[in-house]
Amino acid sequence: MGLLSAKTILTSICLFHITLAFFFVTNPATIADQGVVWLMGEAMGLPHSRHFDTQSPTAAFLGIVLGLWGLTDLVSLSMPEEIALIHHWGSQVPLRLTCSFFLTLYSFFFSASSPLYDSATPSGGKFSHPTTSSSFDGQYAAKEVAGDWGWGGDALKNRVFFTFMFVETFSWFWVYLTLKEEQVDILKRAAQRREKERDRF
Repeated sequence: MGLLSAKTILTSICLFHITLAFFFVTNPATIADQGVVWLMGEAMGLPHSRHFDTQSPTAAFLGIVLGLWGLTDLVSLSMPEEIALIHHWGSQVPLRLTCSFFLTLYSFFFSASSPLYDSATPSGGKFSHPTTSSSFDGQYAAKEVAGDWGWGGDALKNRVFFTFMFVETFSWFWVYLTLKEEQVDILKRAAQRREKERDRF
């Protein structure tokens, strides 16, 4: 059994979503200015999104959605252990892991700093370190101001979204492994409870 139980990790993820919701509604720049967001963005060569510098209807909408998501997930943990962890989260975790993994890949590999594009790395080879050059940031800022993204998914190629999806992928993978370890014990405890109830009658 791991250091933390699946229920503890899931509770932490729910509280993380609620905390993010609070900051998206009140001060989105707090999230964009976090050290981990800067570090991941610099490492992956992703631009800083100026959309998070001020409050906006989009950030407020995102905050409400994240808050409701966190609260409903938290409520689901109050169900009986077998129903919550085996049936509900047993189907939710692989789906969320898969979605967050592919969104993480999309955010990086289809951005202008992707090592798959030769134009992203003019000074090195195809898989050299991506750079967040001022010209790239300028192009990104111009697209952001003009709203000329091509399609909505282009707006997801920034360091805030990438970091969020990366953390989500890591967290859901951790929950997935922990649930697999705990599944047998949860089912055993549920069977013992059922036997005790049968013996009572």
